[in-house]
Amino acid sequence: MAQTNSHPRPHGPAGRMMPGEKAKDFKGTVAKLLKFMAQFKWQIGLVMLFAVASTAFNVVGPKVLSTATTEIFEGLTAKIAGTGGIDFAAVRNILLITFTIYILSSLCSFAQGWIMSYVSQQTAYLLRKRITEKFDRMPVGYYEKHATGDILSRITNDVDTLGMSLNQGITQVITSTVTIVGVVAMMLSINVRMTLIALLIVPVTLVIVSVIVKRSQPHFYAQQENLGKINTQVEETFSGHTVVKAFGQEDRAIESFMRDNDALYESAWKSQFLSGLMMPIMNFVGNLAYAAVAIVGAYFAIVGAITVGDIQAFIQYVKNFTQPITQLAQVSNVLQQMAAAGERIFEFLEAPEEDVDGEFADLGDMECSVEFDHVAFGYDPDKLVIKDFTAKVEPGQTVALVGPTGAGKTTMVKLLMRFYDTNHGAIRIGGHDISKLPRAQVRSMFGMVLQDTWLYGGTIRENIRFGRLDATDEEVEQAAKAALAHHFICTLPDGYDTVINEDASNISAGQRQLLTIARAFCANRDMLILDEATSSVDTRTEARIQKAMDNLMRNRTSFVIAHRLSTIRNADLILVMREGDIVEQGTHDELIAAGGFYADLYDSQFED
Repeated sequence: MAQTNSHPRPHGPAGRMMPGEKAKDFKGTVAKLLKFMAQFKWQIGLVMLFAVASTAFNVVGPKVLSTATTEIFEGLTAKIAGTGGIDFAAVRNILLITFTIYILSSLCSFAQGWIMSYVSQQTAYLLRKRITEKFDRMPVGYYEKHATGDILSRITNDVDTLGMSLNQGITQVITSTVTIVGVVAMMLSINVRMTLIALLIVPVTLVIVSVIVKRSQPHFYAQQENLGKINTQVEETFSGHTVVKAFGQEDRAIESFMRDNDALYESAWKSQFLSGLMMPIMNFVGNLAYAAVAIVGAYFAIVGAITVGDIQAFIQYVKNFTQPITQLAQVSNVLQQMAAAGERIFEFLEAPEEDVDGEFADLGDMECSVEFDHVAFGYDPDKLVIKDFTAKVEPGQTVALVGPTGAGKTTMVKLLMRFYDTNHGAIRIGGHDISKLPRAQVRSMFGMVLQDTWLYGGTIRENIRFGRLDATDEEVEQAAKAALAHHFICTLPDGYDTVINEDASNISAGQRQLLTIARAFCANRDMLILDEATSSVDTRTEARIQKAMDNLMRNRTSFVIAHRLSTIRNADLILVMREGDIVEQGTHDELIAAGGFYADLYDSQFED
């Protein structure tokens, strides 16, 4: 389910791990990842076995094939000299053996790739599962301190990056390492001096790779950064295109896009050009090695120190030697990205959780009275938002919390729902201290209608039923009628089966608010929390909804946060808050007659 009124910001430009982004603790993250993947130790063992076997067969192939070349060359030489001919049976057998070796290498490579894909995707699957489960155990404060896009990125981009890097990186490290060792061993077995000549390309290769990577890395980083800026620009422009057009800022939007687009072009062509130099330069170095090997090999063949087939095999090995060195240089960046993604994932998984509450307590027929006993609270313990809040709410009362922005009204609701626990004092429901009750049990007592409407991509019926999943279709429709939403729902093409799109833009803001009110009706909880529940509807609809809300709140203990004071005139108790304290309390008429802070607030809303 997606929150319709949010626009999550992705982690890193374009929502992906940026090339070159490194983990702060590479070794520690790799150790955690290895520990997590210990459950796949047998599969990883098979991957290593098949990778070694595939590479070994691939390395042996040229040596075996070289015997066929030697057989043909010696046969032709003998035929010219009139002393013999080509032994085609021997050549056929050698070719069959070579074909079998390469088939076995391919089968091992296929098996290795299949198992590694399973391991990497299972790892990604299990990490997503653990992150999703972790969501429900995290305190609300964590989500208020961290950007939504950053949190979502951990379960999407970071896990994807980790899965792809595992699949590519581990396999590449194994095969490249085994290839280098095997190729060097085979070259030494053919001719030591030619091997030493071929090994001269190693330092040259390493220098070239390091120089290119060092120069191209900043441009890759800049490319992703500029791509992120363009994505942000496009998202903001399209999501706010009505405002852009209304204020005639189309030219400014285009100018801003072109500026970011030019920067992207500049960084993109530099990064692609520099990285594109890698293979031509490596091929040039490899060709120099081929030439050196061919010249020296020809001399050794003339003096009888080596066969023609061995020269052919050696040239193949030189080619196979330069490629894995380049791959290892490239895979180091992949492993860094994997570690960076893994570090963010484990950072979230290891974040402090809410205390385990245990089983629901048996409260019997509990009265829905609420008592705030000298409550003090601050998001930062040294900076209290609520200083000394004391109030008693009788069962069935409607209590309004009013006051200027920042007075602590919403904070009191969060404490009541146990999104946070008090620093001092206690909150009791029906005489029971809620800090001793499971959070889920406390929250199950309340229905909520918030100012920010939250609907997910599903049908209208499903969104209303979200308040109580076992509600029948008839109960859903009754809730919609009570919330005055039934009429507009029936005018939609598919009625209650109309699908709300991702950002709920296919219904109006007022209609979205009506659906959240219907959801509260459907939930049918003993207590209600209403936070500016009618703020998104017109005055006439507000009056109708207010009447429906009065019916909803009847015989229920209700807490209403209101800025428009005309909506809470009939409240049984009004608590006037200012800087975290209750400065006045009473009914509307009593507070108006007192001529205090509430009266000033009320009068200010009706001044000419």
